[in-house]
Amino acid sequence: MSRHHANWILTAQCPSKLGSVDVVTRFLKEQSCYINEQHSFDDKCAKRFFIRTVFEPQTESFDPVAFRDEFSLRAADFAMSYELTEPDYKVPVVIMVSKTDHCLNDLLYRHRAGKLAIDIKAVISNHPLLEPIVAWHGLPYHYFPVTAATREEQERQIWQVVQETGAELVVLARYMQVMSAEMCQKLAGRAINIHHSLLPGFKGAKPYHQAYDKGVKLVGATAHFINEDLDEGPIISQKVEVVSHSDYADDLVDKGRDIERLTLAHAVSCYAERRVFLYENRTVVFSR
Repeated sequence: MSRHHANWILTAQCPSKLGSVDVVTRFLKEQSCYINEQHSFDDKCAKRFFIRTVFEPQTESFDPVAFRDEFSLRAADFAMSYELTEPDYKVPVVIMVSKTDHCLNDLLYRHRAGKLAIDIKAVISNHPLLEPIVAWHGLPYHYFPVTAATREEQERQIWQVVQETGAELVVLARYMQVMSAEMCQKLAGRAINIHHSLLPGFKGAKPYHQAYDKGVKLVGATAHFINEDLDEGPIISQKVEVVSHSDYADDLVDKGRDIERLTLAHAVSCYAERRVFLYENRTVVFSR
């Protein structure tokens, strides 16, 4: 199948305005593009419109440069921002990790199996422990140790890797360091973190053991964009699992890790497939 007869993705958002669906669908018809899938949502509170359209050009003459130029003129009338993603595009990704490997292993497997539309460029860690796993996958591993005194230099090294690899997305796969406000600003909208979601909230060491002591009945995980507020960025995906009195602390740890890896993989998949829209401190996520 040629690129012209493969699926392209057009995503856009704009202030709510009559004709916002039509400007997309009419233009695609005029360009001889067949719509295979479409999701849209109008946020009545924010007065904001979001749309994701998967389409297939019906002619060999499809020109993405001309498409962007012509659609930009139509979109301007709606103050519409948009993105056109070509078929089979793989999002360049840098993964960050500390000592725990369950989320890293899961992403590496899905990447190797072709289950995620990502291209892992490098793995960064503040510990050397997981280098053999990454080396087995043939990927670069950057060990950047950090202390309170060296944090600024370490973040400079991280940023250099992000820039040199052309990474569009940074995935914090249980990276157990708090990033500076400056680094969070640099990575705004392009860095996803994963953490446990337990009620009541348990912070500090061994949260699942604390949860066991309180007799929790649910364990969960949250994947979100990072911001300057610790674990309070715009949420992309959340999952929960029921537990009971028969689950001991180690059982909660195992179930928690399973749900963390599933939630993170789902968030990364949604981002890579252009299903996530970020607006202010909220997200719109179109499911499959």
